[in-house]
Amino acid sequence: MNTFKIIYKNKEHLVNKGTTYKEFIENFLNIDSTKIALCRLDKDYYELFREIYRDGKIELIEFDSPIGYKIYTRTLQFIFIKATLDLYDDSIITIEHSIGEGVFGELHKEEVLNKEDIDKIKVRMKELIDEDIPIKRIKVKREKAIEIFTGYGMEDKVSLLNHVNFENVKLYELDGRYDYFYGQMAYSTGIIKAFDLMYYEPGFVLRYPKKSDLNVVADFKENRKLSQIFIETERWLNILDVGEVGSLNDKVENKEFRDLVMVSEALHEKKIAQIADMINERKETKVVLIAGPSSSGKTSFANRLSIQLRVNGHVPIPISLDDYFVDRDHTPKDENGEYDFESVYSLDLDLFNKHLCSLLKGEEVEIPSYNFRKGEREWIGHKLILPSNGVLLIEGIHGLNPILTSAISDKQKFKIYISALTQLNLDNHNRIATTDIRRVRRIVRDYLSRGYGGEDTLKMWPSIRRGEEKNIFVFQEEADVMFNSTLVYELCVLKKYALEELDKISEDSSVYLEASRLKSFLGFFKEIDKDCVPTNSILREFIGGSVFYKY
Repeated sequence: MNTFKIIYKNKEHLVNKGTTYKEFIENFLNIDSTKIALCRLDKDYYELFREIYRDGKIELIEFDSPIGYKIYTRTLQFIFIKATLDLYDDSIITIEHSIGEGVFGELHKEEVLNKEDIDKIKVRMKELIDEDIPIKRIKVKREKAIEIFTGYGMEDKVSLLNHVNFENVKLYELDGRYDYFYGQMAYSTGIIKAFDLMYYEPGFVLRYPKKSDLNVVADFKENRKLSQIFIETERWLNILDVGEVGSLNDKVENKEFRDLVMVSEALHEKKIAQIADMINERKETKVVLIAGPSSSGKTSFANRLSIQLRVNGHVPIPISLDDYFVDRDHTPKDENGEYDFESVYSLDLDLFNKHLCSLLKGEEVEIPSYNFRKGEREWIGHKLILPSNGVLLIEGIHGLNPILTSAISDKQKFKIYISALTQLNLDNHNRIATTDIRRVRRIVRDYLSRGYGGEDTLKMWPSIRRGEEKNIFVFQEEADVMFNSTLVYELCVLKKYALEELDKISEDSSVYLEASRLKSFLGFFKEIDKDCVPTNSILREFIGGSVFYKY
């Protein structure tokens, strides 16, 4: 067959064999291809440099979409890597963690990185972008990929590939430089409209444009407390002698994972004990507020903190914010007219603050119980009193929002932000996003305990993220302390259960591409049996078998 019938918006086009998607967009649709990140032909997704080889109905995915934006930022990272290695060929680049609207990384070379180096790299990046160099994707045997990366001195990638059973590996090539990325790439360097690169001791921040306007770089927002947690986590990984997934797999394969599990859990327990000591040292603290995004392990953390507070002679008194929901017909609504249960105003703030004040005065208070089936508050005689050595423990998404506890003084509060802030990377150039850890946790928990399929969870995730950005992330720097709930070994345990659900998602699904991406990176992890996980571990909140509660 020398021609193919392509349908776009109900109009048919006859396309010659060998035509690329980029050529089709420009020559048949008269659309600016620099705005298009990816094409979907029926059920399958294709990069623009791919050739059309069959009939089908086409959909264009722009760079300002969630999928397209990831392709934009991934392409920008490849350009940065290429530019840096053009200038400092023997250097080692590590892309480490998100910071503001960008990514933090380090550049290890003979001389310590400085601002002048960053300026040179930025100039070289602009040259590569102006040259509009095509980016190619090639498929090579795994052995060939290992040979390429051995020649580059990239032992992290060699270690990663040594543990997989892929016969072939898809690499991307930019002006003679090869690299591996788990995700699609743009067709050329010229699609980049805006970026910035800044020195940020001891490394750099590669700054992205706004998703809503790719011509404008987002303002840099420094998150010092969050950055300190990433530094702490890097120290933990050094203690565990795990730098990336390849070294983690080495320990699993060499039967060293039991020590890895025990030390990982001990690091968590030591940190929780330190937090309890901090609370103990603040003699006026009577209210501990725990907040964090979905699937952070807040409930298990709160239980373990309670134990450590008891060790210090305190009596922790838990209060559930869920019991302070207003009656359903008084719940605020969002811009779509739907009930907004994640709004702070879905809680009876006046009653909650009144009860807090009464409890802190030593008075007995009857706490409401919320009937979710009826959507209304009930009074069933649940009474509380705070003893002289008592501490109120309040866990919920609004814990750091000052509106929640406006009636009591700040000196009486201790605020904790908890999230799964992974620092483990697939390799030096492929970081595992913090949201991916939480997403996998949520898929497994929803599947094992709540009867939701992986497809349902992935479809809900954008809504969950919007709520987090609005109600949680904006307050995270207000915390007195942050806790990283990620366990370095957890994806080795979660992999089995997550893949069972992800494999069920069909090609017709709107979340199929995201499911495929998650499957791709989970495929790099060796499996560990869940029986190795202690019963008090935060991980048990997602796989079951927790000593704190059943599901």
